[in-house]
Amino acid sequence: MQHLELSLAIVLLIATLCQWLAWRVRLPAILFLLLAGLVAGPVTGWLVPDEVFGNLLMPVVSLSVAIILFEGSLTLNIAEIRGVSQVVQRMVTIGALVTWVIVATATHYIFDFSWQISALFGAVVIVTGPTVIVPMLRSVRPTRKVANILRWEGIAIDPVGALMAVMTYEFIIVSTDQSAITHVLLLFMETVLVGIIAGLAAGIVLGRMLSHHWLPEYLHNLATLCLVLLSFSVSNALAHESGLLAVTVMGMWLANKRDVDIHPILNFKEHLSLMLISVLFVVLAARIDLEQLASIGWKALLLLLVLQFLARPAKILICTLGMDVNWRERGLLSWIAPRGIVAAAISALFAENLIAIGYDEAIYLVPLTFTMIIGTVVLQSATARPIARMLGVTEPSPRGFLIVGANAFSRALALALKEHDYRCVLADSSREDIRAARLAGLDTYYGNPVSEHAEIHLDLSGIGGLLAMSRQRYVNVIAAIHYQQDFGARRIFRLASDISMRKAEKHQVTQGYQGRQLFGEEVTYGEVLKLLNRGWKIKSTRLSEEFGWEQYQAENGVDYLPLFVIDGKGWIVPFVAGEDLSPDADSIVLALAPEERLANGKAAEAS
Repeated sequence: MQHLELSLAIVLLIATLCQWLAWRVRLPAILFLLLAGLVAGPVTGWLVPDEVFGNLLMPVVSLSVAIILFEGSLTLNIAEIRGVSQVVQRMVTIGALVTWVIVATATHYIFDFSWQISALFGAVVIVTGPTVIVPMLRSVRPTRKVANILRWEGIAIDPVGALMAVMTYEFIIVSTDQSAITHVLLLFMETVLVGIIAGLAAGIVLGRMLSHHWLPEYLHNLATLCLVLLSFSVSNALAHESGLLAVTVMGMWLANKRDVDIHPILNFKEHLSLMLISVLFVVLAARIDLEQLASIGWKALLLLLVLQFLARPAKILICTLGMDVNWRERGLLSWIAPRGIVAAAISALFAENLIAIGYDEAIYLVPLTFTMIIGTVVLQSATARPIARMLGVTEPSPRGFLIVGANAFSRALALALKEHDYRCVLADSSREDIRAARLAGLDTYYGNPVSEHAEIHLDLSGIGGLLAMSRQRYVNVIAAIHYQQDFGARRIFRLASDISMRKAEKHQVTQGYQGRQLFGEEVTYGEVLKLLNRGWKIKSTRLSEEFGWEQYQAENGVDYLPLFVIDGKGWIVPFVAGEDLSPDADSIVLALAPEERLANGKAAEAS
């Protein structure tokens, strides 16, 4: 028992270090987790999971996969998929089938596997997944159209691919003991029916608990976890291996119920899934037999080439026919499709069960899946950025801002910057403020900008800096610390709060954590809102040789608050405390000024 406790603690430490390293170098964490597992297991022999965990290993893997699939299916909101481009809709339907058929056929003929195992493997590698796509997009920085297509594909195809894999697996299971096709189909329909009913029942019960407030808020996450595991276990007891379908249906039901707020449980499940995935991957990679890995060497490489150079391009070509996607964008879409978390997790579970019922070739499922994951992640991480540049589908230097807080001043500033073609995304947990921002035509993110959900769903295309201007001071500080790695310390700015200005120095947060203070030493969140309430507006003025910075200051006197300067090359810089800006001719100054002065300025410009 002590050995088990120590092993678990060390595996968790290794997993955490891998996640941290992935965050530092901006690569998918799955790559480091799998490599760490290989080193800990077959390379050094330190970790032998079957000996350490014994009979508990596969039940724990089964329950972990159930939780991972439930968390993934919680993101499958049908309304959101309808709202994205037709290209994405095709990619997660027709495109998934194209990939499935091509990979399954290639697997059958390259490895001489049965059609059942080949079809299962084809379904397993359909999934790309947001946890591998998002870090790659941040490194590659493709155009916003390409980035949105890839990001939404990863989000939507995660549960869709898992559902296809589960259905294929269940068909194989029920056909094992029956030769007559009629019996096979009846058993398959029974398994599917039990899974759907169990999932819907659990989803309805949990939905009522949440919407009718039958439980205190602190029990929501615990109740969700209990019902997920209960529906998985009960469904399996009623119909063999129907539990994975049950938890997938349960998550999809909750995701599409408008009267159920799933954000709190989604955040909890994301953190739980992160821990399970991290530990699971290290443990599963440690079980890989290097001899098996070597025995499939050149064949696995050939299948990787089919996946990269045939299956993916065919999928993109079919899904973009007649769509507003040019050949350059198609080229990058055809290249970026790293395999990830769901593929590795479910392949290990399926392989163990299939070997037990006589499918000996299933022993190669895990090393083959891991080969596809490592191959696609390494190849695409190393080459996607140069290929994107060569094709001319990279974004120019990001100049927009992520604005934390969607209050009245943030909205006014974002609209002013939008007029000059600077993209701003307003992030806030206030439903009213986000609704007002959306009505104004601004890009928004409803939620905590430092959550795991934001890591996947927050679109940072064209964003190169942070303006922390929330009314909640602690949110500003956390966001400033979180996004320093993304934007750099010099591009982190914050608007001082009235409370922080009144606090003694020993109660202040270190300046290095807060970012550079916007607009001046004495300017606070409360002050700019007062100016807005007095009718002040944000005014843009272009300087020239005749009307320079000194003349601008003299004309406005003290009745203005300078906010930003846009130079002649399009670079935008805010006024910050402790730094003097002297805008050149042909620069544009954005300032907060009274309505009457704004009117006078317009009249002067017109004359």
